[in-house]
Amino acid sequence: MTFLDKKDISSLLPEELCEYLSALSESTGVKIEKYRASQIFSWLVKGAADFSEMGNIPKNIKAVLEENAYITLPQIQTKLVSKIDGTVKYLFRLHDGECIESVFMRYEHGNTLCISSQAGCRMGCTFCASTLNGLSRNLLPSEMTGQVIAAQKDLGEKVSNIVMMGIGEPLDNYDNVKKFLTLVNCPDGLNIGLRHISLSTCGLCDKIRALADEKLQITLSVSLHASDSETRKMLMPVARKFELDELMDACRYYISKTGRRISFEYSMIHGKNDTPECAENLKKLLSGMLCHVNLIPLNDVKERNYTRSSREAIQRFSKILEDGHITVTVRRKLGSDINASCGQLRAGNAK
Repeated sequence: MTFLDKKDISSLLPEELCEYLSALSESTGVKIEKYRASQIFSWLVKGAADFSEMGNIPKNIKAVLEENAYITLPQIQTKLVSKIDGTVKYLFRLHDGECIESVFMRYEHGNTLCISSQAGCRMGCTFCASTLNGLSRNLLPSEMTGQVIAAQKDLGEKVSNIVMMGIGEPLDNYDNVKKFLTLVNCPDGLNIGLRHISLSTCGLCDKIRALADEKLQITLSVSLHASDSETRKMLMPVARKFELDELMDACRYYISKTGRRISFEYSMIHGKNDTPECAENLKKLLSGMLCHVNLIPLNDVKERNYTRSSREAIQRFSKILEDGHITVTVRRKLGSDINASCGQLRAGNAK
């Protein structure tokens, strides 16, 4: 049996694992009791990288699992720790050699892990490092939970919040992301509440509406980055497919279906989207919406010819929005000494 024929056991929920083991027992003739499913699932959550590490599983069952299934725990290739604030940036290597990034951040309200949802990205945002080499492939549900498990195992600290703002467009990997959300929320697993998970999208309107119909209690973050269609099309190719008005309609639909506030991400780029006029346009665009605006001083990407807005420009922009009764925060930059923004380590590794 080749690797491609084996079962991705780490992407199975407890009930699915029980069904799989029952079928495996029947097909191989090796007796696998039902209670073994909870034991194996527990080992996977703890971060077992190989079936040989599962101490309370009999050798004959481990041999059958080794022959028919595989574990997808990401391996640490590079680990950078900020001397400024303790932020940890990981470059993880996957089973096929692809690399992804995760960032571990400590806050007063708990530890947050920013995870990747794809190896690369095909969205083509012109200010982002994640899309420099295009999309290689989607991540499996297990490869997303694996980032959380691997970080917890390495640091010995619990991850209490997840932001899906790393490499990739989560809604471009819709089915696997939906399964990941179920897995990570599983009471017998990582047991991270959906209200502690933020999912960031560049604006795939059809998928936003599909996600709204799921009525999940996650926080949706929409990468807006412009207050008019032409600027957004220049910065984000996805805007050529989904017009700004269509995106706003999808966001209102999401709010109406879930009752959840949307967070709009807005990278502050000098001379491109940071003028008072841009702020006034954004104030009108979001007027009356249940939303929050997160202003992000642009992360420097050497391959991109953009510079971040001045502190004064950001403060001016923020005040205009606040005067329009829109809640605004300016993102605090963590891990500045380790290039904690996603995409840079992977791009460098590819070279």
